[in-house]
Amino acid sequence: MKNKRVQYGFSALIILLFSSLALADKLDIQVVGLFSGQAVLEVNGQQHLLKIGQSTDEGITLIAANSNEAVLEFNGRQQTFPLGNRISSEFSAAAAQPSVSLWPTNGMYLTPGTVNGYSVDFLVDTGASAIAFNAATARRLGLEFYRGERVGIRTASGQEVGYRITLDVVQLDEIKLYNVAAVVLDGSEPSTALLGMSFLGQLDMQRNGERLDLKQKF
Repeated sequence: MKNKRVQYGFSALIILLFSSLALADKLDIQVVGLFSGQAVLEVNGQQHLLKIGQSTDEGITLIAANSNEAVLEFNGRQQTFPLGNRISSEFSAAAAQPSVSLWPTNGMYLTPGTVNGYSVDFLVDTGASAIAFNAATARRLGLEFYRGERVGIRTASGQEVGYRITLDVVQLDEIKLYNVAAVVLDGSEPSTALLGMSFLGQLDMQRNGERLDLKQKF
């Protein structure tokens, strides 16, 4: 009789455990406010103001946020939530990470992309520590770079004045990264925007013959 009670006790514990796990995944989530680097979430009727890296009691972590959408992580999986959209279901299984394959042109890897929604042509440059623009390109992209930190930058032409800034969103095809460091040189160089390691360092890069494969890590 004692063994039966123990068996029933374990069965009840297993049922309770699985019920708790199921409830943990089934959340009613809505993004009700978005700011640069912050988001207001409503989770099962309760509102939470999160900064990047902070989590709710349910374990939902804010990975990135801009004025249009938030990237949330739960149970090791990430999803993008547009402003105002309500999602009431289990988090979907992690999809294959987006990737881009580039072929060289005259020995250089050139690729179109977007910065904060504006189109720009990039030259892949693993020797550049950050994405780099000249002043004219930065103005066309609507970047208020003069508000950034003024720094001295050594180039092939000598010492240049530059401004450190942060880009809200940088995208190559389906690869999208948030809060990416960049520098704007107050002059005509570089003639083509450089896609530096502040972006490339967050990707898996692999050479397959002449082809360069870029894959988003997260």
